[in-house]
Amino acid sequence: MSSSSKPSAVRQLRVVVEAEDYADAVAFFRDALGLAELEAYAGVGGAEVVILEAGVATLEISNPAQVRMIDRIEADGTASQQIRLAFEVDDAALVTARLVSAGGRLIASARETPWRSLNSRIGAPAGLQITVFQELGPGEFGEPELDR
Repeated sequence: MSSSSKPSAVRQLRVVVEAEDYADAVAFFRDALGLAELEAYAGVGGAEVVILEAGVATLEISNPAQVRMIDRIEADGTASQQIRLAFEVDDAALVTARLVSAGGRLIASARETPWRSLNSRIGAPAGLQITVFQELGPGEFGEPELDR
């Protein structure tokens, strides 16, 4: 893995999601997941948007073998969508239960990964699939098998 000390030319990553059931999606992500509302606007013809703050943004690009490995470890092999959102939280099991209570569909309950995080997978409003993860701290990192 390489890193650069050059500052990023990008100031913000904003993921834009079209939600047929806007109120349900807002309640799930703002109220149940706890993303802070930064701005909200209403426009002509019933147009509505809410911008939710989600902490630090990163873009994780994985090849197909990596995605299959993550799906196997995190979700018992249930395939990811091409785009899956991942949210780091303080208590993955608690947040997972809260999101399922708020209408999320449990794909896989929280489980420890070889890289020492507790991950769960949830079907969310607006056709999204999300991962909720909790970093567990230092420990022995395992080497997951890529393919059998």
